[in-house]
Amino acid sequence: MAGNNLANLPRSVVEELVRQAVYSRAGKPVPAGCDPGRSCGKSGGTHPNPLVVNVSARHCHLTQEAVEQLFGKGHQLTPMKWLYQEGQFAAKESVTLIGPRSRVISNLRILGPCRTLNQVELAYTDAIALGYDIPLRMSGDIAGSTGCMLMGPAGYFEMPEGVIRAKRHVHMSPADAAFYGVQAGDYMKLRIGGECGIILENMLVRVDDSFKLEVHIDTDEGNACALRPDSHCELIR
Repeated sequence: MAGNNLANLPRSVVEELVRQAVYSRAGKPVPAGCDPGRSCGKSGGTHPNPLVVNVSARHCHLTQEAVEQLFGKGHQLTPMKWLYQEGQFAAKESVTLIGPRSRVISNLRILGPCRTLNQVELAYTDAIALGYDIPLRMSGDIAGSTGCMLMGPAGYFEMPEGVIRAKRHVHMSPADAAFYGVQAGDYMKLRIGGECGIILENMLVRVDDSFKLEVHIDTDEGNACALRPDSHCELIR
């Protein structure tokens, strides 16, 4: 494809074309998603944005105050790996979570940048191992949830609340939402193919101008359906 034609394509399409070329040269199947211009989870019409389904492992979001208490005054999170959503990253820094039965999860990854509240996201399997009874919540809805103690190299930080299992959700731009005929706060279904194929219901729709089309499920959900890079996934109403 000529360079001047590429310049006129949406960034997400260019990213997908590059991804396909890289996997093709490596002789590997392209990871799960919808190809540019292919109908994805909706009969009729085409969608230029590829659907990406990612497993979100246990992690935490912290305020700058919490980071400094755990890592020292003035400490700033250091990006280790940039995530699919613009500006989001997995930090080099991690903490130890101390559960109610004195059981711990070490190397709990911090995701940046810093936020205005402290939140730990676990799968139910993690919570059971720690002795927690955690609620299923939309990210940011932490009122009345259980708390925890975090330990870092410079000290401890006590969270009075904020440990949840995050609802499975899909990030969408307004254009994606218009294509699927949904709006923020609606729910969809995600069909995942394969030998352990399943349909995940109650997929919360989140819409923002900055979002790229991406589904987040947790490790319990990803393991239950044996999600693989080449699993066929589609969003349905």
